[in-house]
Amino acid sequence: MSKLLYSATMSLDGFIAGPGGDMSWLAPHLASGPEVDELMASIGALLVGRRTFEGDDPNRGTEDEGAFSGQWHGPSFVLTHSPPEGGSHPDLTFFDALEPAVEAAKAAAGGRYVNVLGADVARQCLEAGVLDEILVLVAPVLLGDGTRLFDWPGGRLTQLRPLPERGLGLWFAVE
Repeated sequence: MSKLLYSATMSLDGFIAGPGGDMSWLAPHLASGPEVDELMASIGALLVGRRTFEGDDPNRGTEDEGAFSGQWHGPSFVLTHSPPEGGSHPDLTFFDALEPAVEAAKAAAGGRYVNVLGADVARQCLEAGVLDEILVLVAPVLLGDGTRLFDWPGGRLTQLRPLPERGLGLWFAVE
């Protein structure tokens, strides 16, 4: 059964995007190597927020543009309040509700991870109790402001269990 994994590279002060969604800071801090290749191979689908989907790509205009520095090729499910009419790409589906988007992404993932991209979608998944794991890569930079890894005013205490055997960043199971 596919699990939902929220993965993000975060500044040391807790931001995944700078002010206004700026992602330019991220390009020199994107991880690569065998562990990242193994992670990529374990992902079967993406569940992406609209702002992340339409947002600032740290590799815009280069051959590395796109999810995971252009390495992602597979089904992507975008959660948005305003799905576009027609014109979808075969590997791109828009949803206006979380539950059917999660179900479709899990079915498409074929037992591999559904990688959640976007802080708001991750928060919604956590709030709905469908987020299984969290992977955080910490970049040696302080942004000072921007989009936090998790921002859930009025949220609840959520216990996490470290998964050190994963060996990449800070990886936790959601309890």
